[in-house]
Amino acid sequence: MSSLKKELFQFRGQLKFIAWTAFSVAGFIIAILINLFVPQIAPGVKIKDYSVGGFTFNINSAYRLVLLALAAVYLLIGIFSYFDIERRSKYEKRAAFRFAVGIALAVWDVLGTKLQYLPQPFFPGPAGIIEAFLAESGYILQNTLYSLRLFAVGFSVGVAFGVTTGVLIGWFPKAYYWVSPILNITGVIPAVAWMPFALTLFPTPFSAAAFLIVICAWFPVASLTASGVQSTPKAQFEAARTLGGKTLYLVFHVAVPHAMPQIFTGIKTANAFAFTTLVMAEMMGQPGGLGYYINASKVWSAYYKVFAAILVMAVLFSLITKLVGLIEARILRWQRGLVK
Repeated sequence: MSSLKKELFQFRGQLKFIAWTAFSVAGFIIAILINLFVPQIAPGVKIKDYSVGGFTFNINSAYRLVLLALAAVYLLIGIFSYFDIERRSKYEKRAAFRFAVGIALAVWDVLGTKLQYLPQPFFPGPAGIIEAFLAESGYILQNTLYSLRLFAVGFSVGVAFGVTTGVLIGWFPKAYYWVSPILNITGVIPAVAWMPFALTLFPTPFSAAAFLIVICAWFPVASLTASGVQSTPKAQFEAARTLGGKTLYLVFHVAVPHAMPQIFTGIKTANAFAFTTLVMAEMMGQPGGLGYYINASKVWSAYYKVFAAILVMAVLFSLITKLVGLIEARILRWQRGLVK
C-alpha cells in the first residue's frame, strides 16, 4: 500500500510539473495569437518586408517568430528539468513569472502597436523594436562587439588592479597608510566625472573609456578584497606558520582564499558599475558601442532602435552576470551546504 501511495504521489508530481510547463509557455502562445488575430486599428504603422538569410519577414511575423522561439526554449528547459527534482522545483517557481512576461508582451503589443495608445514614437510596440534588428542587424552587432571589447579590457584590468590593491592594503600596514586615503577619495567620485581628464591624458577615446571602467571597477573590488584579507582569523595564520608557511604562503594560501567570497561580492558590484560607466562613456564621445548607437538613434527620434539597444544591453548584462556567478560557484564550491 505504501508503495502504491508513493507511486501515486510521484504521478501527481509529474502531472503538476507538466501543468506548470504548459503554463510557462501559455503566455507566449497567447501573445502570438493576439498579434496574429487582433487587427491593426491605429493608422501610421509601416509594415515593411525585410529579407534575412533568404527569408522574408515583416515586423509582425518576426515578432511572432521570437515569441515562438521563447516558448520553445522554455519548453525544452522544462523537458530537461523534468529528470532532476531540484531543477524541476526551480522551474516550477518561475512558471508564473514566465506566463506574466508573455501576457505583458501581449498587452504591450496591443497598446503600443495595434492601438498606439502609448505616446509615439517614444514607446513603440515590441514588434516595432524587432524592426531595428531586421533593418540593421549588422550595425547593431558591430556596436555590440565594440562594447564587449571595451568592457572586457576595462573590467578585467580593473578587477586585477583592484584585487592587487586590496591584497596590498589588507596585508601591509604601510600600503594601507598610503593607498587607503586615495582609494576612499577616488571611490566616491563618479567615474564619468574623470572623462575630461581621461580624454586629455589618453591618446584615443577607447583607452580613455577603458580607464574610466578601470577606475569604477577598482574601488569596490579593492575595498572588499582588503576587508576580506583583514578579517582572516589569526588562528589560521598561526596554524600555517606552525607548518612552516612564509609570508607569500600566508597571503596566497590563507588570506586570499579566506577573502574569496568578499572578492566576488566586489566583482559583482563592480560589474554593475562598470556596465553603467561603459554605456555613459560611449554616449559621451566613443566612435562606436551601444551607447553611441543610442545617441545616434535618439537624434533621429528612432526610439525603436533605442529600445533595441537597451534590450541588447539587458541580455549582455545578464549573460555577464551569469558567467561571473558560474565562476564564483566553481571557485567557491567548498561553500555548498554551508550557505543558503
